[in-house]
Amino acid sequence: MEKQNRLGKLVVISGFSGVGKGTVVKRMISDFEHYALSVSMTTRKPREGEIHGVHYFFVSDEVFEKMIEDGGFLEHAGYVGHYYGTPKAYVDENRSNGIDVILEIEVQGALQIKELFPEAVLIFITTPSAREMEKRLVGRKTESQEQITGRFVRAREEAEHMKEYDYVVVNDDLDDCVRLMEEIILTEPGGPSYDPVFKDQFVKELEEIIAERTGGSSE
Repeated sequence: MEKQNRLGKLVVISGFSGVGKGTVVKRMISDFEHYALSVSMTTRKPREGEIHGVHYFFVSDEVFEKMIEDGGFLEHAGYVGHYYGTPKAYVDENRSNGIDVILEIEVQGALQIKELFPEAVLIFITTPSAREMEKRLVGRKTESQEQITGRFVRAREEAEHMKEYDYVVVNDDLDDCVRLMEEIILTEPGGPSYDPVFKDQFVKELEEIIAERTGGSSE
């Protein structure tokens, strides 16, 4: 009953590659009944094992561009030659029913959401250190060394936007991270926020890793 008397929260979750944000989101959806995960739309082709309507809505450029014209997205962006966006109707319907909607999106889209919805809860997930991030990325053995290096370069750019998030959560232990995320969303304001010292150390390690991997400067 209480759900229907409140507008559901809009929860935006971003983070570096390898931090386990997808796993965290899946646990939150399965452990707590008051969340719905927004499924993004994209113009890229499905990868092996991806299901339309579960992992993404896979559409043509024409369909996506028509939705842009019709105001059908909360946010959208172009990335490596493809469109990605958050369909508005699903989010609006769930929020109106008192369901808190989670958007797992990149920094660019997250900042668009923040501008449009100042009340949105923005959470950035990180590993305890860049070295731990390297360990996880290498350990999952799903990408080439070149691709992994590219993710570190991207992370160095994303780190500069951590300060624009309401909360910064370290995913060191999955259970602890999920519990903390739930506490933040239910009781905010209140929770771990941006720490410039942590960020500077993280970036320093990223630059060291990039230099090691490229055989020279991190620039």
